[in-house]
Order: sequence, then structure tokens, then C-alpha cells
Amino acid sequence: MKYPYIPSPSKFGRYAVLSPETAMKIYPTPLPVPVHIPRPSYVPRNFFTAPWGDHELPNNEDEVVRGVRLGTEEEIEVRKAGKMAGEVLKLIGGLIRPGITTSEIDSAVHEEIIRLGAYPSTLGYGLFPKSCTTSVNNVIAHGIPDDRPLLSDDIVNLDLTIYLNGWHGDCSRTFLLPSVDEQGKELVHVTEEALEAAIGICEPGRPYRDIGRVIQDLAEKHDSSVNTQFGGHGIGKSFHQPPWILHHRNDEQGEMKIGDCFTIEPPLVQGSRSKVQKYVMISFSSLIIIFSFSTLPLFDGC
Repeated sequence: MKYPYIPSPSKFGRYAVLSPETAMKIYPTPLPVPVHIPRPSYVPRNFFTAPWGDHELPNNEDEVVRGVRLGTEEEIEVRKAGKMAGEVLKLIGGLIRPGITTSEIDSAVHEEIIRLGAYPSTLGYGLFPKSCTTSVNNVIAHGIPDDRPLLSDDIVNLDLTIYLNGWHGDCSRTFLLPSVDEQGKELVHVTEEALEAAIGICEPGRPYRDIGRVIQDLAEKHDSSVNTQFGGHGIGKSFHQPPWILHHRNDEQGEMKIGDCFTIEPPLVQGSRSKVQKYVMISFSSLIIIFSFSTLPLFDGC
């Protein structure tokens, strides 16, 4: 059986633990993108034609533009990209149900983004082979869509980013399938509450480290912990750029400025063991929940 049902430790509720042994072993063929759709500079020119291992070295990133000039075309374009990403996420979220595979979800994401004339930012980023990431149950982040059917007690995070007119728009949401137990629902609720609390303190002049303090305070109040191996990031002309957002207590310097655009992606974990093995981005003991949100702090609160 390719995807055996490995039950979770009883103290963390009922769900299927995903094992590294079931991870993708063969690099999949990327879904095609019409040549007329502009792609980010980090996508190798032969990404869609060369076999794994023969890709050209890509540029590391697109242009880094720290801060968006408000009232200009920059603001219009970054908001347009973010809005489109959110609309795609909402549409595809309606397809998530028991029995569908995350690869089928990825195909739907890809087709919709292409239909809208945009490019799926993850496709070709660091040679990533898919158009979104799907992280199920104990997978913390960056899960590669595959042919495992979703189960009725699964929790899945869908994270997608689009590249439109030279700007990236990033968003994600965590979905509960119909048989998720109370412990799973509680963790999702707390994570969403942590995200909203972090968004609520964003304003020009606020230290970025306050985001981590607010999230960790709330997580610990509910006997959860914050995984420290993933953070939020600035976004705009570049997919990932400063400011780097830490979701746990920290002493990092830096304050929010008008026009900063960044993601908040708190990864909450059941219990106190929030770290996992290097390169194997799953937790072997507990559920991990992530929500993310891109925010553009303005004095007028828009």
C-alpha cells in the first residue's frame, strides 16, 4: 500500500501521519505555461524542456524593491496580484474534499492562474515542480502535491502565489475536511486567531519582533508551540525579500514602514516539540497548522 494509514499519537487526536517514506521519489514533469505569459527571472529558460539535473542555472531572484510607493502604479499592481491570488485560493478551496488528490488540486490551481494570464510563482522557483504547495496534517510547509487522496480526517494547507505584471501576490489557507476531530479544529482555530492578532498590531513604526511575541504568547496560552524553521517574508517584485518575519519571540531589529508588504505565516504545532529534522519538513508527533496573509501597512488602515 503506497500510502498506509499511520495513526497519530493518541494524545494529539486522530489523523493520518504522513511519513517521509511516502514522499515523491521521481521529479514530475512540470505543467506547461503558454509562452506569452511572462515568467519570473528565476525560472530557468529550459525548465519546461530539460530533464531533472540538466536545467540551466537560474537567476537567484527578481528585482528587490523594498517598500511600495503608495498612490503609484506599484501599489495598484501589487494589490492586483494579491487580490487575484486570493480569488484563486477561494475558487480552488471549493474543490477540496475527501478523495481528491493534492496533484489534482495543483492542476486546478495551475489552470486557473494560466487562464487569468498570470504565472504560478512556485513553478520553477528553486526548480520546484508544482504550481502550489499542499501541506497535509504533520507536514509543516512546502509540501509537494502528489497522488495521495485526501482523507476525511485530513487538514490541508493550500499555499499559492501568482506573478502578474512583474509583481507577486501570496496567500494560503488551511482547510478542514469533514471528519477532523476537536483537537484538530482547536489547533486551526488558535492558529487563525494568532494570525488575526498579528495582523491587528501591524502599523508604521511597530517593531517587527512584536509579531513573534504576539503569536508565541497566544500559542503558549493554548498549550501549543511555534515552529521556528519557517518565517514570513517581504513580497513584491521579488518572491522572497526583506523584511524577514519571525513568528516566535526574538530580538531582531527593524520597524514597519509605510509601503512595506510582507507575509505573516504562523506555523503552530501541537505540544512543545516545535522543531523537526533538517530537510524533512514534517513533524513526527503532531499536527501543524499554517495560515498566511500578505499585508500592506498604511496609515489609513487600508
